[in-house]
Amino acid sequence: MARTVKSVADYEIKHHEQARYFENPLLEALSKTPWWAPLAVWVPIFGVLMYGAAVDTTLGAGAIVGLALGGLVFWSLSEYWLHRKFFHWTRPERLHYIIHGAHHIYPNDNSRVVFPPTASLILGALFYGLFLLVLGYAMSLPFFAGFVVGYLWYDMTHFWTHVAKPKTRYGKFLRRHHMLHHFSEPEKKFGVSSPAWDFVFGTYGKPAGKGKIS
Repeated sequence: MARTVKSVADYEIKHHEQARYFENPLLEALSKTPWWAPLAVWVPIFGVLMYGAAVDTTLGAGAIVGLALGGLVFWSLSEYWLHRKFFHWTRPERLHYIIHGAHHIYPNDNSRVVFPPTASLILGALFYGLFLLVLGYAMSLPFFAGFVVGYLWYDMTHFWTHVAKPKTRYGKFLRRHHMLHHFSEPEKKFGVSSPAWDFVFGTYGKPAGKGKIS
């Protein structure tokens, strides 16, 4: 039986229901994404990027690794600001509902926890274009490869925090950190794969200790 738990900010949380995006059954089905879809799309892209960096540029192994790590860190920062400013931009309401609002209203709708590949490919193309412009062809390959790894880590972590029962201390901390964002502090705790930028930018909020969340 459907049950509304409580309202948090502008979200009326419905634990036991699934979001509805479109009236059209085909569009509705296409709006759902299995957890493995980002891996199926982006792991081969990562491989192509790293292969290109190794055989199609004069970069050494150390430079490739360093640039990839730089891309990973840049993803982490991008993840924070995308979540804070883009996902939580509430106008227009319909767009916000599709991009992120429905996820807050229906946090247990596991068919829409990971980013749809169509959307991630568009966003990824925009970022790669920026890296290509700033870094040039050679350096943009490993940098974007590291960025892709960061994105996959985020998407898999996000899925895992919603569906798994973590056993490790850090796993429990990450899950609680994200659940507090959903059920207590939607304007704080924007980091999903890491809370580091929440500390840096003052949005960490209350400590993610023990206790009941919702």
